[in-house]
Amino acid sequence: MRFSHMLALIAAAALPAAAVAHVVPLKNNAGASAGSVDLIAAPKGLLIKVDATGLTPGWHAIHIHEKADCSDAAFKMAGAHTHSATPAAHGLLNPAANDTGDLPNIYAGADGTAKAELFTTLTMMAPLHDADGSAIVIHAKADDYTTQPIGGAGDRVACGAFK
Repeated sequence: MRFSHMLALIAAAALPAAAVAHVVPLKNNAGASAGSVDLIAAPKGLLIKVDATGLTPGWHAIHIHEKADCSDAAFKMAGAHTHSATPAAHGLLNPAANDTGDLPNIYAGADGTAKAELFTTLTMMAPLHDADGSAIVIHAKADDYTTQPIGGAGDRVACGAFK
């Protein structure tokens, strides 16, 4: 077991069970299970624990999308990234960015699994609970953090809806 995985396991064991606000099941384009994401409300942001399976090895973008709708195979019904202003500007490295759904990339190993803990101060749990909910979407490629509108992240390969 890699040291980073051991630290993640220790950190997960240290979280009180009541801290997990939502466990969001992920599905792939065929509708099969693709793991899960835990969303944990924090005082100044959101902790996101990813346990994804069935990905191609390498880096993958992961974003929070506008609608809790993963009903179509391409996951387009999930809408765009959540954002705080119009027009929306994407990119963690973009000084004009206002996408509250931007997150750091995750890495899938040779077996297609990705385990990560991400923290964002760009959003909180409450805004994600609007009338149409939100979705966590994993993309086929990495986010370059600057290209509009989605950082060159490519197709949506996994999706999890939550309200």
